[in-house]
Amino acid sequence: MLDLAPNLSEAAGWMPIVFLVVMGLAMLAYVILDGYDLGVGVLMRRASEEDKDTMIASIGPFWDANETWLVLGVGILLTVFPMAHGVILGALYLPVAMMLIGLTLRGVAFDFRVKARGAHKPRWNRAFYAGSLLAGWSQGYMLGSLITGFATTGWSIVFNAVIGLALVAAYCLLGAGWLLIKAEGALQLRAVHWARGSLLLTMAGVAAISIATPLVSPSIFNKWFSFPNIVLLLPIPVATAVLFAVIYRSLQRLPVRLAQGNEYGAWVPFGATVGVFLLAFYGLAYSLFPWLVIDRITVWQAATAPEAMGVILVGALVVLPMIIGYTVFAYRVFWGKSTALKY
Repeated sequence: MLDLAPNLSEAAGWMPIVFLVVMGLAMLAYVILDGYDLGVGVLMRRASEEDKDTMIASIGPFWDANETWLVLGVGILLTVFPMAHGVILGALYLPVAMMLIGLTLRGVAFDFRVKARGAHKPRWNRAFYAGSLLAGWSQGYMLGSLITGFATTGWSIVFNAVIGLALVAAYCLLGAGWLLIKAEGALQLRAVHWARGSLLLTMAGVAAISIATPLVSPSIFNKWFSFPNIVLLLPIPVATAVLFAVIYRSLQRLPVRLAQGNEYGAWVPFGATVGVFLLAFYGLAYSLFPWLVIDRITVWQAATAPEAMGVILVGALVVLPMIIGYTVFAYRVFWGKSTALKY
């Protein structure tokens, strides 16, 4: 596909690829980091009032900063790839609006539930759950739309909606894995149960995306199934299946260990789920490159002028280390078991 590119030794050739990598990694960081706290928000619906406080405390120091990665990714799309930005967000106007409503509802509910009177607190808990569910489902719907090339047929809409549910399940799997690391006692055991319930739908979602992606475009089909590409790509589904098996096996063993006060392997479901996300991202990136809109707009066609990208690159070199540094610092300071969240 590099035959579609200009001279890669020139700024107009290599700079769009640099920004595509940064944007992709920013969106991957968002999906993983904000994914687990969206999952915790969805799982709150099934928790007791006491457990809800602990669950909120487990994400309290992190959830707001996690969304910074979304701002960075969308900012790069807007400033560096304005043509694709117009097409993508124009096609996804409704799910983007729903996602923003969900994220706003989460932010309001998170702060208000702490200071709310006892009678009002359950309402804010439900609002936090609803915002988490709406944001997660909207993101999954957008992912499905990206894979189907923003088609508006009845089947594509159904597919997008199913992928939305699958992404919510994947977020719940991440969230349950996070609670296994951060929580203690009965809540950990509930997290094992929640993870089991989310695992099957997550597996189905990954399978659906894997089947649909090569079918939407002949060029993607050829990238997957031509020789030797098919041999080189085979380790991805194999490794994904192994990670799912590791998660399943770990969830079978953890209840006995946790009941004995042994937390050995409590991090395995979360770590293996992150591995699944990484492999899925790699497969999707390989399939779509160099298209930002499948078979319509390449990364080079969508890019702004090299002079503008040079200015943006300077800003990115300043901002990106700050975001990474703050994220690492926050997780280092607040690592360990959750304590009561008060302010």
